[in-house]
Amino acid sequence: MTQKLPFDVTRARRAGARLAAVQALYEMEQTEKSARATIRDFMEDRLGIGPDGLPVEEADPDLFKSIVNAVVEHQAKIDTAILARLAEGWKLTRLDATMRALLRAGAAEFIAHPELSDAVILDEYVSLAHDFFEEGDAKFANAVLQNMGRDLRA
Repeated sequence: MTQKLPFDVTRARRAGARLAAVQALYEMEQTEKSARATIRDFMEDRLGIGPDGLPVEEADPDLFKSIVNAVVEHQAKIDTAILARLAEGWKLTRLDATMRALLRAGAAEFIAHPELSDAVILDEYVSLAHDFFEEGDAKFANAVLQNMGRDLRA
């Protein structure tokens, strides 16, 4: 019998997975390393066991892998959905690399995790946006994610 984790622990692990996914997507873009190699590195290092035998990062490894793989699998659809919500004439490359990674990860969850409500996904990624960016950029992320969620789940 597996023990069910308390809700706050599960939520923290999922938030850790989302943060790691954004970091992994950023790293993949900067280094052109494959998803498979990046996931392996994160699983061995950042999501794995540290030299002291304790978890390096409290994160849900299945959710982490699911998000990164969904971005790769649905990249064209995701990038089209992001572009549809940017000002006319804007290119994805005009966005900050971290913002691109964050928006892609959020879009991937809208596609790959229909069991999660739009509100949960939106709340998690806007919270991450507040960790990375100033208020104006976090509001931008909120608006784009909210509209993309509607577009991708319509």
